[in-house]
Amino acid sequence: MRPKIATSTTVRVRAPARLHLGFLDMNGALGRRFGSIGLAVDRPATRVTVARADTNSASGAESARALTLAKMFGRGSRTGFAIDIEEAIPAHAGLGSGTQLALAIGTAIARLEGRELAIQDLAGLGERGARSGIGLAAFTSGGFLVDGGRGPQNHAPPLTLRSDFPDDWRVLLMLDPSRAGVSGEAEKKAFEALPEFPEPSAAHICHLVLMKLVPGLKERDIKAFGDALTEIQTIVGGHFASRQGGSPWTSPAVGRIASRMQDLGATGIGQSSWGPTGFAFVEGDEAAVRLYHSLVEAAKADGVEIVIARGRNTGARVETA
Repeated sequence: MRPKIATSTTVRVRAPARLHLGFLDMNGALGRRFGSIGLAVDRPATRVTVARADTNSASGAESARALTLAKMFGRGSRTGFAIDIEEAIPAHAGLGSGTQLALAIGTAIARLEGRELAIQDLAGLGERGARSGIGLAAFTSGGFLVDGGRGPQNHAPPLTLRSDFPDDWRVLLMLDPSRAGVSGEAEKKAFEALPEFPEPSAAHICHLVLMKLVPGLKERDIKAFGDALTEIQTIVGGHFASRQGGSPWTSPAVGRIASRMQDLGATGIGQSSWGPTGFAFVEGDEAAVRLYHSLVEAAKADGVEIVIARGRNTGARVETA
């Protein structure tokens, strides 16, 4: 029986970017592998408008990918869908662009079709969430996120912790549009080629998360939070360096600016996923603006864009017309 068609004709979705702050356990000795630490941020974002149409069409950035998603999510529909991408998270930058675009379009089409789909169902249809669950959680709830890694079941990892991110903390993003992180089949091969991750290192990361990173977040202690995150990034980045030209940074320019940010007082220094986006945390607008103005010209000269962002403690916004 065909599901009841909704009366709405247009759905708008705004989905937040997410930072991948590191893996918990790439060893897998306990039966679960990876486990991700993440944060939803208010910018950049993906904004799409989806409406019924005679045939599928897409305009704006990522239009080719959007057309593929329209076919995947609209299978069985009696109409097509016109997708307008007003803003898109930069692709292959370590910000979760593919997952957020898929979930935004999938949510909009499901709403137009009058269907109620759980986030896991949307992820399955859009072929997302295979390794990490933080992109799904960023879409549904936002905030600071930790997932439990992949187990033997073939579905997205369970979310084990979700917390609001402090309103007064800021994260400075360092973007290098001339570089791209690995994705798709290349990413799969890169993971397969990584050396075995030492079990003691996995245990130490979990210790840092449970006893320093999360308590620092809960107590609004940015030094404890940042010191733990920098150490986690050093461990994980060192492991990934063999697939990034021997460096923990996909973009050497981002690495240079991140190092200068650390020298000027920022904390929690690292690279999101395969990069090239880097991040650094500070407490308050004043510190963020001061750091931005101290480094913006040097960053531009090195081809790097600095963006001041906030943690986003709510998920995607969906509006129906």
